[in-house]
Amino acid sequence: MLDTLIAGHRQAGEGAKKFRFIDLFAGIGGLRRGFDMEGECVFTSEWDKYSQKTYLANYECDHEVAGDITKVPVESIPAHDLLLAGFPCQPFSIAGVSKKNALNRPHGFLDETQGTLFFNVAKIIQHHRPRAFLLENVKNLVNHDKGRTFEVIHRTLVELGYQIHWKVINSKSFVPQQRERIFIVGFRDPNAFTFADLELPDPFTGPRLGTILHPENGSEELDEPYTRGNIASVSDKYTLTDHLWRYLQGYAAKHKAAGNGFGFGLVGPSDIARTLSARYYKDGSEILVEQKGKNPRRLTPRECARLMGFDEPGGREFIIPVSDTQAYRQFGNAVVVPVVKAVAAHMMPWLVDGADAKPEQPERIMAFAG
Repeated sequence: MLDTLIAGHRQAGEGAKKFRFIDLFAGIGGLRRGFDMEGECVFTSEWDKYSQKTYLANYECDHEVAGDITKVPVESIPAHDLLLAGFPCQPFSIAGVSKKNALNRPHGFLDETQGTLFFNVAKIIQHHRPRAFLLENVKNLVNHDKGRTFEVIHRTLVELGYQIHWKVINSKSFVPQQRERIFIVGFRDPNAFTFADLELPDPFTGPRLGTILHPENGSEELDEPYTRGNIASVSDKYTLTDHLWRYLQGYAAKHKAAGNGFGFGLVGPSDIARTLSARYYKDGSEILVEQKGKNPRRLTPRECARLMGFDEPGGREFIIPVSDTQAYRQFGNAVVVPVVKAVAAHMMPWLVDGADAKPEQPERIMAFAG
């Protein structure tokens, strides 16, 4: 449905891309999947070589994937209409700001965000002045350092001349996973965009895990190395060993006795999973699938691809060219694709309209004090 909404903004008979975008801290391209239908990706940056491998296996790129964005001169990045960035959340050092205020010395994002990866995003926005940007981060960004981190981010983006909107969205409206992330949208030119009228499916009637699990009954095509045999049952390697299962049960019992909430998450087809994390490869404890007559198992990487929306339920189109360990890390760090598509569809009218307009040139940009 979301793809139809996005496609609906195309004019009949017109197949040209409507805008240019760049994909920063790209991971395996989750943010990109919301904009590829209408836009052309002209620059990608991702430092992890294994994520680069997965990215290049799944997307057409007529440009090299850059590594460390802190080493890329901003002027070498192509002009673009939209900037995408799932930047890591790092502590901002705002020590010294009150002192500068007392001394009546100017300060700005060059000072307050120096040394963080958000600083590099802000520098690119300042230089290239894209029409819009979409930033994604963990929900706790809003409360990090008692709200001061988000305050600095928000003030920085406003100082750069953008109207800012943000919303925390829970992915369980779209996929069987409890996963809350903040999406920050900025537009250079005033418009009527708001998150207030973003319509999302009812999270209480969302899909359950049975929609993404291997059915193991022969109705699904064999997907090696994740499934095997005539009925495409899940490979034995995903079942926990007796040693690991005893350890996890003992660990959970210990913390329960201490009054803590730590423990494994045991789920079945009618459940919703906890948040898939980048540490899933270690023991799989946050999402363990019940199995009749034997120890529970981890999700397979294919099931993770479905859980994150890179594959449709029952699908297997997304190419996973890396080891299970790397795949778990990549999906655990990714965004939920249907959520991004919903946000993209909501942004699309203001991205497509007037898409032929060229971004402002760097020489017009107001300098900020540092």
